[in-house]
Amino acid sequence: MYQPPSAATTGFPVSTNSTTSAAYSGATTTEYASHPLSKPLVEWSTGLCGCWSKWEQYEHCWWTFWCPCFTFGRVAAIIDKDSTSCCVSGSLYALLCCVFGSGYLYSCCYRSKMREQYGLKGNDCTDCMIHCCCEPCALSQEYRELQNRGFNMFTGWHGNVEQQTRGIAMATTAPAAESGMSR
Repeated sequence: MYQPPSAATTGFPVSTNSTTSAAYSGATTTEYASHPLSKPLVEWSTGLCGCWSKWEQYEHCWWTFWCPCFTFGRVAAIIDKDSTSCCVSGSLYALLCCVFGSGYLYSCCYRSKMREQYGLKGNDCTDCMIHCCCEPCALSQEYRELQNRGFNMFTGWHGNVEQQTRGIAMATTAPAAESGMSR
């Protein structure tokens, strides 16, 4: 008879379903653990070839095509929350491209991290295939996704956090009132 792990073992609450399960040698009750925080996955905000919709994005895609290490460095800095800087990530990517001819294995790992952080649709296999077959399009899509989520790609993680906290602090304070005209 199948005995699933207890709640203390998995950390997830265990509930009982009273349906009959023929798969576990005639057991009359099946216990299962469900993930308490599962959210539905969402689509990417732009398509893989979304560069062609606006001129600003088209220009950025050309930069990504000719020098992907800059785009990758900025994306990695946001995803890693500045634990590795833009320069370090971009330089490592450039080094991998020079030594191995491509840095797609490194960059596809960041695509997977990004999907997990923001609940985006996809899987590790498609991440690897997209980066292997069309690295500039994949990096541009990730860059646009972060921009569409409100990140300023030029300031990094800490700059975005500071900008958000400054915006919240400013919104909660009343503006100073001027006292009429004076000379």
